[in-house]
Amino acid sequence: MASDQYDVVIVGAGVSGCAVARELSRYEARVCVVERADDVCCGTSKANSAIVHAGFDAQAGSMMARLNVEGNKLMRELAEELNFALVPCGSLVVCTDAQTRPALEALLERGVANGVEGLRIVERDELVSMEPNVSDEAVCALWAPTGGIVDPFGLCVALAENAATNGVEFLFNAGVEGVERDDDEWLVRTKAGTLRTRCVVNAAGVYADELHNMVADKKMRIVARKGEYYLLDTTAFGHVRHTVFTLPTKMGKGVLVSPTVHGNVIVGPTATDVEDKESVDTTAAGLAEVVAKCGIAVRDVPLREVITTFAGLRAHEEHHDFIIGEVEGAPGFVDCAAIESPGLTSCPAIGRMVADIVRGICDLQERPADEIVRTRPGVVNLLATSREDWNDLVAKDPTYGNLVCRCCRVSEAQIVDALHRPIPATSIDAIKRRTGCTMGRCQGGFCTPKIMAIMERELGMAPTQITKCGPGSELLVQEGGE
Repeated sequence: MASDQYDVVIVGAGVSGCAVARELSRYEARVCVVERADDVCCGTSKANSAIVHAGFDAQAGSMMARLNVEGNKLMRELAEELNFALVPCGSLVVCTDAQTRPALEALLERGVANGVEGLRIVERDELVSMEPNVSDEAVCALWAPTGGIVDPFGLCVALAENAATNGVEFLFNAGVEGVERDDDEWLVRTKAGTLRTRCVVNAAGVYADELHNMVADKKMRIVARKGEYYLLDTTAFGHVRHTVFTLPTKMGKGVLVSPTVHGNVIVGPTATDVEDKESVDTTAAGLAEVVAKCGIAVRDVPLREVITTFAGLRAHEEHHDFIIGEVEGAPGFVDCAAIESPGLTSCPAIGRMVADIVRGICDLQERPADEIVRTRPGVVNLLATSREDWNDLVAKDPTYGNLVCRCCRVSEAQIVDALHRPIPATSIDAIKRRTGCTMGRCQGGFCTPKIMAIMERELGMAPTQITKCGPGSELLVQEGGE
């Protein structure tokens, strides 16, 4: 760590924290992002439905509704600037009982009130033409053409890399142990040292209440809401063409079936409130619920094509709205809390909103335009690269011809690139988030030893130092032996 003095310290390197960091990098300010894990995108941001929500679900007039629609409109421009995968495939909310049609129409009215463009109800014949595998019980659906799917890893990494290119510092394995006021500044005590700052942005996900409660008289309670998922192989791609929802309930948007930008199909999530904020295990009961509910809107979901299951946690607060703003009685401490779905979609708008609040608190001045880098080089995706272009890459760098991950077609050159980008990958999972390695059918069975060998060579790491996801997840405990 080069210094312990900053204008702004952002706690949490998920999509919200990284979006704020990118926006603040436009100003004359020293900014540091502190993260308890070994990389960006290690909490809610890495384990979700990867959906760009249109904005019809949130209550009209809420901050969630406004930022959802704003974020949706900003996402395409952001994808072009930062080179991450975004597919505007649209979404459908399927009604399977004529008696519940009024609820679907109410959702349409809410979406219109929220400013969502292009919403309309499609009847069964048109619905079947759009989604041939829609349930036989489907009566009609709400069509939202502005919905889409995104690479959540790519989005978060892209935001962080662009922020780093513009001077934002990132401090990993630095869980926050305390925050306290010292005259007109804040002291942020982390496992990696104490930072002094004029302003704190609390983007700590499911732990945002704990940071808030260190400084605020009015307490906050974040509930970890677990969602369990099935991920299907690329052989299932095409079973649905759009994101297909069932009518939502008070516990969320229900079990969806959706394509992913990586060519898979995702099925889930459940919605179960849990006490343990590290409870990302899957359960027999939760996965059984996904199986039971996924057929409500989509028939014959090919669950035999499952390659993995996973669970993520959403930061739920009882009022079901984002909490963004300077905390009363704690000048310079800004909450960016309760960012549950549609937080991923909303992050571009959240970044702008929080940065504007911080700018006002710290009286930050904008940097000259010619000093700000708005774009970032994308990562090579050989699955989307023509043979001719691939040959050109190999001609320039032969290691593009050395496949390390066969399932996802990732080469040695891509892994080396991931190890040396503005936010370097330092673990197997960090490389996965940047390249797709270990995400395929074999789930790392073939490629992991090859990745480890490249890390050992490029980073000078001993095999026993290489981890899956940071300290405590070492893959090897001993070298050699009989």
